[in-house]
Amino acid sequence: MERRARPRDDDAGRGDVRRDGCAARVTGATGPGVWPGVDALEAYLTIVGDLSDVPDGVQGMPFLAQLPARGAGALPVARTAALLADMPVELGPHGWKLSDHPGMDLERALAFLREDLDALAVAAHGYTGPLTVQVVGPWTLAATVYLARGDRVLADHGAVAELAASLATGLGEHLAAVRGQAPGAQLTVQVDESLLGQVAAGVIPSFSGYSRLRAVRGPDLIDGLRPVLEAAREAQARSVVHVGQAWVGIAPAVLSGADAVGVELGSTTDGPGWNEHGWELVARMIERGTHLWAGLPPATVSQCAGTDVRGLADLVTVPWRRMGLPAAGLADVVLTSAGSAATLAASGTPDAARGALGAVVRAAAIVAERSAD
Repeated sequence: MERRARPRDDDAGRGDVRRDGCAARVTGATGPGVWPGVDALEAYLTIVGDLSDVPDGVQGMPFLAQLPARGAGALPVARTAALLADMPVELGPHGWKLSDHPGMDLERALAFLREDLDALAVAAHGYTGPLTVQVVGPWTLAATVYLARGDRVLADHGAVAELAASLATGLGEHLAAVRGQAPGAQLTVQVDESLLGQVAAGVIPSFSGYSRLRAVRGPDLIDGLRPVLEAAREAQARSVVHVGQAWVGIAPAVLSGADAVGVELGSTTDGPGWNEHGWELVARMIERGTHLWAGLPPATVSQCAGTDVRGLADLVTVPWRRMGLPAAGLADVVLTSAGSAATLAASGTPDAARGALGAVVRAAAIVAERSAD
């Protein structure tokens, strides 16, 4: 039987038209990109199945999962580093580093990737709809991967430019491979830049740990992101730059041409967890036409009331209204898991991961309802 996602406009959620002639509002829901366990086929069958069978008002967005429990070669950094064109990597004493020649570490990472694509072809057979592909962004990758001999790639301006260009080339090839296995998929590339704020602030430690690498200026941050986003655009894929908790990364992400920007939301809409300045940046971003991917923390669970999905929805809708943004724009938001929620999904059990994903879907249904208010 073919799996079809609920229809949604290419223009990020303007909605379908109901039989009564009114626009039906839909809000996106997807996962963190990581998944527990070591069985790729089981993971993909679960993800595609659960995100294809969603409530009215929700656009489920299956994702190309990463299963880090399989080993170092399956970690998100390894997955992305393995995509680099003509820049082989290997596992060193401090983590992944560039190498002179391809070796067993790189082959193992590529083998995991081939296994995942084969599993996707089975799970997504007949599927038509959105599919999210995650990669680690060029700045976070440069801050994590080391040169073959020396400090982090981030320490060498020329090496950073080469890495960004290599990633752009490799991403284009990767998207072609994904589309070959899931020809009915409409691809979105999620560029994870969780260290973008630290790179901009100049707080990334050097190899020795006794100093910090130079801060990177805003224009350079934009120039580093652009090749990767342009590669996604050339592959006819939408792009979202996820800046994690460092909301200061919103501006470079927007100016680099991303279709959407992802941020991790706090656990409260008031008090110490309320990020007023961050939401002002979000409001300006929305006014420019860039959409929001909202990373939700783990839902509160009580024995009496169960999972507090309304509380998750409040983390988006309450600040949204406080900023004076139009309610209809909530239909353009995509909800996903973030930070500790993603960690729990990766280190827990498949049932726990399905529960967390279900909470995001149910919260998205509430957000969609509120977009019609």
